[in-house]
Amino acid sequence: MQSTDFTQYRRLLFSIAYRMLGSATDAEDMVQEAFLRWQSASPDEVRSPKSYLSAVVTRLCIDHLRSAKVQRELYVGPWLPEPIMTQYGPDAQNSVEQAESLSMAFLLLLESLSPVERAVFLLHKVFDYSYAEIASIVGKSEANCRQMAKRAQQHLQEGRPRFPVSREQQEHTTRSFMQVCEGGDMQALLGLLTSDAVLLSDGGGKVLAARNPIFGAESVARFILGVLGKVQPGTNFTAELGNVNGQPAILTRVDGVVNAVVLLDLDGGKIRAVHLVVNPDKLTSIH
Repeated sequence: MQSTDFTQYRRLLFSIAYRMLGSATDAEDMVQEAFLRWQSASPDEVRSPKSYLSAVVTRLCIDHLRSAKVQRELYVGPWLPEPIMTQYGPDAQNSVEQAESLSMAFLLLLESLSPVERAVFLLHKVFDYSYAEIASIVGKSEANCRQMAKRAQQHLQEGRPRFPVSREQQEHTTRSFMQVCEGGDMQALLGLLTSDAVLLSDGGGKVLAARNPIFGAESVARFILGVLGKVQPGTNFTAELGNVNGQPAILTRVDGVVNAVVLLDLDGGKIRAVHLVVNPDKLTSIH
């Protein structure tokens, strides 16, 4: 088959795979495997390049999630999706829905769905595939797919913030959080957090990180300030704002190398969750 046709849909395939798996590394593997199958496919198998490739990469992701279940259960400490750099502004190609579906909080919510439910929900709600197309991809009836999408929508809605947050508010709160943490102001930090705030720290057993979720505003604040207090004097440590997973994020560096990505989940004007990715294997594409 023509490689030019594949190239046309590569971005779409990666977008589907990344949201399915929460891993850019695994998503690239799925896309590469889809390319190999595309190369060996006969013209009779491919009525529509987009439909064929979408089906292949979605099925690969479903199989991968099922086989990776045991491995995920053995993961050291909380598991967070692998962060990816994204664009923001007039040149960004993602729609609002696609940008929201990239957020760390949303990707974590998807973890509560089965692989097939996740595929049905994403293909319909995020990528606007028809139920007829989705039914063909996942091997279910259209009616079944509609039911799964509805159940998934209701389930995910329960875990989403009660109050929507604008991009400007998100950026303002993230910047305030960074400045307050740099200043070591405990009371100001508590003022930014909801009383039931939670912190998830993903070190993957590779670097020092909290092995369990940290609950409650005071515990979260003490943990954050405690970590920052351990930075040795004279260390070339910096923090800056970046755009990660479609949202403002804090990137910290030691000697110019990113060692942590911090993403905040807001409910209204306050922080209800802090997602801290420090696993070096998940930071290789962050710059």
